Amino acid sequence: MANRTIDHAITARRLTDAATDPTHAGVLSFMRRRYSKQLKGADAVVWGIPFDAATSNRPGARFGPQAIRRASAIFDNDPQYPFGRDLFEAMAVIDHGDCLLDYGNHAKTPATIERETARILKSGAFLMTLGGDHFITYPLLKAHAARHGPLAMVQFDAHQDTWPDEKGRIDHGSFVGRAVREGLIDPARSIQIGIRTHAPEDCGIRILYGHEIEEMGAAAIAETILAHVGDHAAYLTFDIDCLDPAFAPGTGTPVSGGPTAARILSVLRRLAPLDIRGADVVEVAPAYDHADVTAIAASTIAMYMLGLHAERLARRRA
Repeated sequence: MANRTIDHAITARRLTDAATDPTHAGVLSFMRRRYSKQLKGADAVVWGIPFDAATSNRPGARFGPQAIRRASAIFDNDPQYPFGRDLFEAMAVIDHGDCLLDYGNHAKTPATIERETARILKSGAFLMTLGGDHFITYPLLKAHAARHGPLAMVQFDAHQDTWPDEKGRIDHGSFVGRAVREGLIDPARSIQIGIRTHAPEDCGIRILYGHEIEEMGAAAIAETILAHVGDHAAYLTFDIDCLDPAFAPGTGTPVSGGPTAARILSVLRRLAPLDIRGADVVEVAPAYDHADVTAIAASTIAMYMLGLHAERLARRRA
């Protein structure tokens, strides 16, 4: 015990230090990364956006970032599976806390998220965002596209989110259509995986429906994604309702008939060749969860996204 410390999220001296907190105790940042508002020196930034005013069914995703951080404690000081390494040994990651939003003035929310995202991206760090409902991806895409140009969107979801929109509307079911119309994403290079509902239009985006991926192996799903996106700069957005409610009950708009967590994690592990410029995990609503099932899945997905970035950094620095 002599060399062990606690509350690593606030006591860590270096961004690459390993945590030794007991899993059941200590300050709960994402994977015990140091809480910091200083972006200098960070290779990747984890950031929460606790917003759920755009939900069309059950609210509660504003508590998603807290739940994901809590569940991530199980990953903090072991070599992370399936990457076989301490992801933070050579990748400096901070938990940047949450975006401050005015709960009584939602009209300001999109601009606030976009402005704060742009500030983080200006540092050159990779941004891993914890939601929040899926509307937050729209201002995130605006900031990422301003920096990188139109992106190929890789969307894991039960819903297309392409419903009719109107200027100024804040809705988690229409942000994809708006992103296409505004040129934030390239529909010809974008793909949606796990869709189990119908919307009036597909906006030219490739769709892998739920029944299709049920008949495909993880390798075939990943190969389809990689072939479609190619070498285009990509943004990865993961709505937790992509998973079947058996594996993610804690969400606002669950849809039966989805894939297992194991299959989708296997898909994510194969996406290393993608040029991923940013990512998010959204729609975790812990009030409807059971035994942290959904939060554990979401924290694992976020960890995989950081793992893929750690491997990209290793390849660049080799």
